[in-house]
Amino acid sequence: MPLQNRVKPDGEIIAHPARGGFMGNRGILHDANGLHPKRRWAHQNWVCCVLSFKGRRRQLMAPRHYTELFFLDEAVAFAAGHRPCAECRAADYRRFRAYCDVSGPAATLDRQLHSERAVPRVFRQRRHPDVAVHDLPDGAFVFDHEGQTGVLFGDAFHRYQPSGYGPAQPRPRGRVTLLTPPSSVAAFRNGYRPQIALKDAGG
Repeated sequence: MPLQNRVKPDGEIIAHPARGGFMGNRGILHDANGLHPKRRWAHQNWVCCVLSFKGRRRQLMAPRHYTELFFLDEAVAFAAGHRPCAECRAADYRRFRAYCDVSGPAATLDRQLHSERAVPRVFRQRRHPDVAVHDLPDGAFVFDHEGQTGVLFGDAFHRYQPSGYGPAQPRPRGRVTLLTPPSSVAAFRNGYRPQIALKDAGG
């Protein structure tokens, strides 16, 4: 039976058998019974990590250790509010810092991202309504006009599914609700290219 550790772009954490492309860390969110029904973060340092690093091995959801979370791809991790890990993805972290509009130490970046991704005290993901879709770069996640989440790539919109993306549909027009935190969107616009699990995107 799959563990409840797969993160969707809208922040919901579900159980799904598909293997993720990246791992994330928000602190200890589980106990002996599995994922806590309400807790969705334990600190503001939400990182996105590679699946394998220096041969380290972990027991998933081990007692008193951080909860391993998984994402379909890097674009989903960004939509859910994470940023590259400074240890296992040092080069990506440096590139992201160079392209995002937040200066200062990592703690300053994490505070800024947290203000853009989290609704305090209710453990819900913040959404950013009424954003002009033509201004959004590849890799940004939005709700389409039917309320479905998906990623923008070129002139297309690909609806998200935990096992992969749906076929290309026309990019929404007008204004949409944005999921990806604005600071991450700024990094995409400035030149950071998130990994997207689409053949045309090289993922």
